[in-house]
Amino acid sequence: MTGPVFPPLFTGQATVDDPMRVAVDMARQGCDAGTIVYNLSGRDLRAAIIFAPEVPLAQAMAMLPVCGIGFQNALGSVAPPEVAVHLKWDGTIMVNGAACGALTAHSATGAQNQLPDWLTIGLTVPLWPENDAPGETPDITALYAEGCSDITPVDLLEGWARHTLVWINRWLDEGTRPIHAEFTGLWQKNAGELGLDPDMGLLSKSDDVMILMPLTTLLEPV
Repeated sequence: MTGPVFPPLFTGQATVDDPMRVAVDMARQGCDAGTIVYNLSGRDLRAAIIFAPEVPLAQAMAMLPVCGIGFQNALGSVAPPEVAVHLKWDGTIMVNGAACGALTAHSATGAQNQLPDWLTIGLTVPLWPENDAPGETPDITALYAEGCSDITPVDLLEGWARHTLVWINRWLDEGTRPIHAEFTGLWQKNAGELGLDPDMGLLSKSDDVMILMPLTTLLEPV
């Protein structure tokens, strides 16, 4: 299998281990930003992008929805037209109304106003169902169970990198406004979710009380 080819500013690093864990270790050691660590050897597409933000964490966390939009655009460009791809605010990827993987985030700091030394965004997408009876888990699916069996992991990974780079550049040039607009159009809301603040934080309502959850609440422990 030919390895993936990435656009300028991105470099690939294959691994047989968990790409998210490897990316965090590499980031801690000071590797170059733009490194994409990936593992295409299993039933899942697994990858992670390493960033070196130049803005505080509260703003840098926009990379989570940016990478989500990039994946949605990448899959949408190669999937059959009847395949619907949406996103949830928490990073879950939805394909035809069922969860099909997710994006996750790790950072050198959890302080919103601090400039993080590094930020990694991980992607996990199941290609094959975990069992032979997918009807038993209607809320969870896999890519090849949704009519996407002609899509190779390499093509999807390359597309994710290309489309994500487009949205990174838009974010650099225009801020979160285009990210906000694009994500809102792809957003599959949960009950009570109302909207997003300028930093893509979640505005929700529970028992008539308005709640704001910043994207930093989605950071996973390192």
